[in-house]
Amino acid sequence: MPSAVTDTLLLIEDEDLLGDELARHLRREGWDVARARTIAEARRLLVERAIDPLVVLSDMSLPDGNALDLLESLAAHGARGEWIVLTGYGTIGDSVRGVRLGAYDFLEKPCDLERLDLVVAGAARSGRAQRRIREQSAEQNRRYGLEAFGGRSAAARRVRELLAKLAAVPFSALLLSGETGTGKGLAARILHYSGLRREGPLVEINCAALPRELLESELFGHEAGAFTGAKGRRRGLLEQAHGGTLFLDEIGEMERELQAKLLKAIEDRRFRRVGGNDEVAVDVQFVASSNRDLAERVQEGAFRADLFHRLGVFSVGLPALRERREDVPELVPLFVAEFNAKAGKAVRTIPDEVWARLLAHDWPGNVRELRNVVERCVLLAEGEVFPAQWLHLGRDATASGAEAAAFDGRHLALPLDGTMTLEEMDRRIIQTALERSGHNATAAARLLGSTRQTLRYRIEKYGLKSDG
Repeated sequence: MPSAVTDTLLLIEDEDLLGDELARHLRREGWDVARARTIAEARRLLVERAIDPLVVLSDMSLPDGNALDLLESLAAHGARGEWIVLTGYGTIGDSVRGVRLGAYDFLEKPCDLERLDLVVAGAARSGRAQRRIREQSAEQNRRYGLEAFGGRSAAARRVRELLAKLAAVPFSALLLSGETGTGKGLAARILHYSGLRREGPLVEINCAALPRELLESELFGHEAGAFTGAKGRRRGLLEQAHGGTLFLDEIGEMERELQAKLLKAIEDRRFRRVGGNDEVAVDVQFVASSNRDLAERVQEGAFRADLFHRLGVFSVGLPALRERREDVPELVPLFVAEFNAKAGKAVRTIPDEVWARLLAHDWPGNVRELRNVVERCVLLAEGEVFPAQWLHLGRDATASGAEAAAFDGRHLALPLDGTMTLEEMDRRIIQTALERSGHNATAAARLLGSTRQTLRYRIEKYGLKSDG
């Protein structure tokens, strides 16, 4: 049954008696029925009047041609609605062609109305799902256009120009580099939603967040019985990204053995699930990122040279915020407006003192740090003026926050008065665990209920001391 909001069904049928009977029945079922008797008339409704039917119910043979010819011609322009084809003498060839073109189902004439209702209801559910996907994709396309990488500096313009060029070409793999917080995730989304695969899925994974065994299963999926707890087949993220983009964040943390399997998938567009024997073919665009120098990782033997060169055919380096300080005055109002809307605040005035401190700061956390600072200040603002007391920029703020974090040997107390940012708290927790474990990363990871790989990433991120 259609939803409370009346949905449109396009009925294409040249036989008046059958067409009238079907139209009456479908209207009783709650549909807004649009009627066409020929392919030309249906084309005018779909193309010139741009009606957006949820379901199309069409006779196969019409006075001026075959309905599948119409479906094929519309497919190139994004055919709308789920198509159900009525046929009195359809062939196997027609059925195969219809399935290839995306037809939802075939029904023989004369059609039993109960059977018709079941098929139409199924097509409606599928149509609504496809419509939601289109709407979400359109929203993402608007949100992640090229202008989403904000800034008027020469460095920001160069990045947008390069992203625009890359979005227009069918690259198979690409590497994004830059410090933490420079916008590598944003650049990956811009490349996808502004690129040739915008209609496909964008699947993201942080390679530093998972241990090797779990990362392999997440990426490639597994067969039943592949390991303890694998009760059934599971499609990995690589399969889920078919027809779209797979974003591999922090790929420099991936172990070498897994790098080899990933390289084969990029080169051959085929892979095997964990515990599987059969190869699975995929059509995926790979975007990888790293905040570490992968060339150095290659020299250290931690990253495969062949994978590095394969990913580096196309490369985008994202500048640090301290290298484009002139973009701060443009980015801050954008973030203020974002958090005003999210929190129901009305911050409108940014004092000169605030601007001076924002422009003087080095922004080691880059745009992410700037956004976090603006978020904290807007959420804690009590009026229309951007509050300077919650900026907490520079060494003094970090030191005062660290002093306020008290450790009694078993418990760590952290202040929730705005004197420490979330990253400062994270750093303090890891630093305390390392001190308690004699700077042994494995023991510290055990204390924190984490993995050594994940902890090593954060130790390096915060520049902490560790003995391995």
